[in-house]
Amino acid sequence: MHLYIHIPFCKQACHYCDFHFSTNTTHKRAVVEAIAREIVLRRSYLPDGDMETIYFGGGTPSMLSEAELNFLLETIHRQFRVAPHAEITLEANPDDLNASSLQMFAKAGINRLSIGIQSFHEPHLRFMNRAHSAMEAEQCVGLAQQAGIDNISIDLIYAIPAERHDILLSDLSKAFTLNVPHISAYCLTIEPQTAFGSWLKKKKIKPIEEEYAAQQFEILVSSLRENGYEQYEISNFARNGLYSNHNSSYWKQHPYLGVGPSAHSYNGASREYNVSNNAKYLEALQKDIIPTTIETLSAADQTNEYLLTGLRTKWGVELQKLETLSAGGFGVQAKDALERMTRKGWIREDSGILVLTQAGKLFADRIASDLFID
Repeated sequence: MHLYIHIPFCKQACHYCDFHFSTNTTHKRAVVEAIAREIVLRRSYLPDGDMETIYFGGGTPSMLSEAELNFLLETIHRQFRVAPHAEITLEANPDDLNASSLQMFAKAGINRLSIGIQSFHEPHLRFMNRAHSAMEAEQCVGLAQQAGIDNISIDLIYAIPAERHDILLSDLSKAFTLNVPHISAYCLTIEPQTAFGSWLKKKKIKPIEEEYAAQQFEILVSSLRENGYEQYEISNFARNGLYSNHNSSYWKQHPYLGVGPSAHSYNGASREYNVSNNAKYLEALQKDIIPTTIETLSAADQTNEYLLTGLRTKWGVELQKLETLSAGGFGVQAKDALERMTRKGWIREDSGILVLTQAGKLFADRIASDLFID
């Protein structure tokens, strides 16, 4: 079983971010109490069993006070049987991490941090409107390790416009010196409902060039591989098999419960989407109403979601499972597209498993969509 908790607050808006959050923290405690109430109301959503992973995402969960974090964890432990060695992750920004906060996180039971560094280059941090400095980006990992939290992932963003690739190479070099077991690297994407999206519309910035992004991706993958990181998902790299167990559960289509404004849940047959509005979420939970929309998944939906998530991973997708999910429709509908992708050298079959080649990883979403069935 897996649990995601969305903490919908940030100090400031990053120019690229289209996740749900608010910079108004006036009602933070009330929203935390509503999230705890939702956990109680949603207890029966998951089957009985041990909670294997808990993930505090956002937003910026590192903005939680000690009392708020402990309150949520105590609620979880009262409602679920948490496995003795459960992976408990908290997303954090470098400017929130100091000796005191890190000791608090460790004491509360957080045993994995996902730190949103994004870049060690000061001009890039300012361009993205990040709240932390380059110095804080470098120092926070050592502070976390001193606090006894060794299972650390850092986020990096590539394809930030630059004349050469030197900045990316420098970012990677600094990341390697930190000796973290996990790195998540994401291509800068300009979403319409963001500051960057507005700037692009007004022609204040240029769109991300696909060729430049592809070059950066290839540099990223080769550098990480040379430094002992395994690419187990398109954007995720780990040393010594220290994958994100929580995110892997998504990609493998395990059931999970998401609580908080904008959180999603999945039970195999349907998906649920909580309202992306703090005030509406709070108002509903005060009446013991869960403000969610339920989407029943058709055979085609389940097949296509399995393709979209599974093909991004080193584990690939099972042909037999595709046939089962699609009630025998996949082999018929996707035959021509599959042959075309194989001829291009983008995908291969290995003992009944479809996996992307290294070349195919550049086109993962396109390949999956071409294989989608109706």
